[in-house]
Amino acid sequence: MEIILLLIRLFLAAIFVAAGIGKFLDLEGAEKSVKAFGTPADLAKTFAVAIPFAEIVFGTSLLFVSVSWIGSVGVFLFLLVFIGGMIWQLAQGNAPECHCFGAIHSEPVSTKSLIRNIIFALLALFLVAQGKEKQGLSLEQMTNETLLQLILGLAIVGLLAAAMFYLKKIAGQQTQIMRRIEALEITLHEGGMLDRENLTDPREGLPIGAPAPDFALPDANGNKVSLGDLLSRGKPLLFFYVGPNCAPCAALIPEIEAWQSDLKDKVNFVFLSNGDSKENLEKFGAATEILLQEQREIAETYNARWTPTAFLVNPQGTIASHLAVGDAAIRELAEKIKTENLGRDFFYISNGDKSRIGESVPEFSLEDLRGKQIGTNDLQGKKTLVTFWSMTCPHCTNMMEELKDWDKQKGADEPNLIVFSDGEAEAHKDLELDSPILLDKDYKTAEKFGMYGTPSAVLVDENGTIVSETAIGAANIWALIGKRK
Repeated sequence: MEIILLLIRLFLAAIFVAAGIGKFLDLEGAEKSVKAFGTPADLAKTFAVAIPFAEIVFGTSLLFVSVSWIGSVGVFLFLLVFIGGMIWQLAQGNAPECHCFGAIHSEPVSTKSLIRNIIFALLALFLVAQGKEKQGLSLEQMTNETLLQLILGLAIVGLLAAAMFYLKKIAGQQTQIMRRIEALEITLHEGGMLDRENLTDPREGLPIGAPAPDFALPDANGNKVSLGDLLSRGKPLLFFYVGPNCAPCAALIPEIEAWQSDLKDKVNFVFLSNGDSKENLEKFGAATEILLQEQREIAETYNARWTPTAFLVNPQGTIASHLAVGDAAIRELAEKIKTENLGRDFFYISNGDKSRIGESVPEFSLEDLRGKQIGTNDLQGKKTLVTFWSMTCPHCTNMMEELKDWDKQKGADEPNLIVFSDGEAEAHKDLELDSPILLDKDYKTAEKFGMYGTPSAVLVDENGTIVSETAIGAANIWALIGKRK
């Protein structure tokens, strides 16, 4: 029994000392992690140093039988706090980096990391339950025979761990090889490359915050499914635009299956494909939902032209990510979803572009062409399409007739319109808009909204909050109000 207690102490000591050293080697990451777990920003730096220091102290104390009980109590309490924090984050739908071993190893909080810490806590509790006087052999009491047994036991454990590590590594390499072989077989024997004519830049998806275009498509079992049906399930939708003859799509399936397991509590997976049901079920049978287009008519309404492509739609039915085109971009999107809090207001995932989504509209007060004072409070009570204009911009003048028609004919449930422009008042009178035109000299107010070109626009909700990224160009501006041009 005494040697078992010693082994538990050595194991927990190694874990805690390694964790502390790992955090000290990446203090920036440690600070980021404690912030993600809810520590106030002004205390984060202190906690980032105090936690690894305490881990090393408690871990080291387990090596000495005279203080190992105190160390085991400290380790147990530490683990209880970690477990409580993990449970709270998982309950909120979050998966921040646990940064458990700092620079040595880090991963998002998950059920696996939670179970691992519970096992460590049970081992520490076992030591605590033994009392101060029964902490097992001390290192100095060990006989040559006991030392030999310990070394032999540790060597066996080390060899088993090394064998498992290399078997896992070999299995991963084999999976990669099999995917490449599968992709080559599909390319060589099942029709080669897809027809990719009339394709646009892969980044030209709908702007974040635009309403997702509605549709009704048959699924692989012949049932009609609409966007509303999918949204009624209450989770964000992760769409994959694929094709039955797309080799990269087929090669990505094992990873998609793994994401479905990891993200099942956060998002629902939807495949947009074409062709007949049988071939799609053979290729993508693990998908929870396979919707079949006649050609690619629905994918095109989302500006998705390439396969494979993925994008996210939030439960309110608005676009929540840019298009992720190709396997590398899709993997990046999946990793961001793992760590993102999809339950927060105005959540979105971008490609790194700055956005003012979720911010209140900036303070401003300007006269419109009729002499009426328009200010921040006028952008409350109803959704508003805030556009930015220039009379010298040919793209602006090209969309003016359509804008005037919409302004005169829009229904009561459609957004208000406000136009910010520059120049002289006389030059704008011929626009004949019913909605206010505000002259914003040098675009000082436009900059506060995040506008740096014309024509551009953002959508503001009834509470005066910006709920879209900046839409640039006529097509994207119309997309913000659900109109496809």
